Amino acid sequence: MQITAAMVKELRERTGAGMMECKQALVDEAGDIEAAVENLRKKGQAKADKKAGRIAAEGVIGLALSADGTSGALAEVNSETDFVAKQDEFRQFADKVAERVLDERPEDLGALLAVAFEAGSDQSIEERMRDMVMRIGENITVRRFQVMASDGGHVGSYVHGGRIGVLVDVVGADGAIGKDIAMHVAASRPLAVSESDMPAGALDKEREILAAQVADSGKPPEIQEKMISGRLKKYLGEVTLLGQPFVKDPDQSVEKFLAGAGAKVEAFARFEVGEGIEKRSENFAEEVMAQVQGD
Repeated sequence: MQITAAMVKELRERTGAGMMECKQALVDEAGDIEAAVENLRKKGQAKADKKAGRIAAEGVIGLALSADGTSGALAEVNSETDFVAKQDEFRQFADKVAERVLDERPEDLGALLAVAFEAGSDQSIEERMRDMVMRIGENITVRRFQVMASDGGHVGSYVHGGRIGVLVDVVGADGAIGKDIAMHVAASRPLAVSESDMPAGALDKEREILAAQVADSGKPPEIQEKMISGRLKKYLGEVTLLGQPFVKDPDQSVEKFLAGAGAKVEAFARFEVGEGIEKRSENFAEEVMAQVQGD
């Protein structure tokens, strides 16, 4: 059967694959469009599997908020390069993933990947992701997600440059204050809302470190204890949200700012692209050669 330009065009529009790949798929399947689509999907699966081991430490944070402002979701989607992360399609994909997280509230990452990319669609998030890998030529992963729902308040949010995303559960304040606190969390990276919310064992570990620091001071034990307590208080002021100086008014703490506004922060979530991922350093010439060779 003769393969026409119109057939190639239709297949490209349906799959996003390259012109030569579409033409070859049509030749392989004797002009059967549906079979050619399946052909390209199988090839895309193989490409995605091959690229799955490559480190994806760039990317964006997707954000979705409910219409009433009482809940929100974050999703980190990773790519291999910042170039891909800046593409509109990639950013839209991340926001859609966050939207589906908010809609479906999956229990874990496996459940999320099985969720329909569009409500009512037969294509899952994982299938859409593999299609993107085939077209873009980089490993793409959905790394993590989080949903936040406020009980009696609202969820403030802020995304900085696509790389840092924050949700804050605020009670007793308007949306502007929620955004201000979310911006503060993005900039100041608190570990917890208050001392009582600090991760288990974190304060004990810090106290151990401080005790070791003052052990050789020559001071009496009771003075050493006061030194430890003073330094621990300073540490908590640096790492807890309520203790930190408010970024928009450093003369007062976040706790005082919230008290003045009659507001309370119940919880926050902060995602930063690539945190905790060990990035691989590659020689540029070798990287280009790897691309040429199709690795």
